[in-house]
Amino acid sequence: MAVHFICPNCGQRTRSVDRTAGFRREPRGCSKCGFGFLFELLDDYYPAPDAAFFVCDRERRVIACGRGSTELTGLGDERVIGRPVGEVLGLQFENGDDHVGTALEWGVRVLDKRVTVNAEGDLPAQATADLFPAYDDDGGLLVVLTPQK
Repeated sequence: MAVHFICPNCGQRTRSVDRTAGFRREPRGCSKCGFGFLFELLDDYYPAPDAAFFVCDRERRVIACGRGSTELTGLGDERVIGRPVGEVLGLQFENGDDHVGTALEWGVRVLDKRVTVNAEGDLPAQATADLFPAYDDDGGLLVVLTPQK
């Protein structure tokens, strides 16, 4: 059975029956841009063209910024990487919910959640958040933010 993958760097979607790179235990990398690992999706997922990608570790720290991240936040990688995603992006979900915590703690996808993004030095913007936990031993999270029109 084929598994769906998405690259947090370029947004390339692929399908494969193998979760690793050949016979090695290393995670699959992106064949289009060469990014070091892909996120596995339970179903195919089609982000909007202007979606911004952020990869976090299990402690919520941003470890990689992908396509659209600078356009959404106005912040370069050097100002984002290593910092908590909620802090650096100023994420405020409706009703004060902590969807980042839910996705990490329970290992579940959280889709289509309205969020206000208030990155440092920027005006607040409305977005839709899709959160995908990493299905490996390292944990982590893919945060996809799509600006609302």
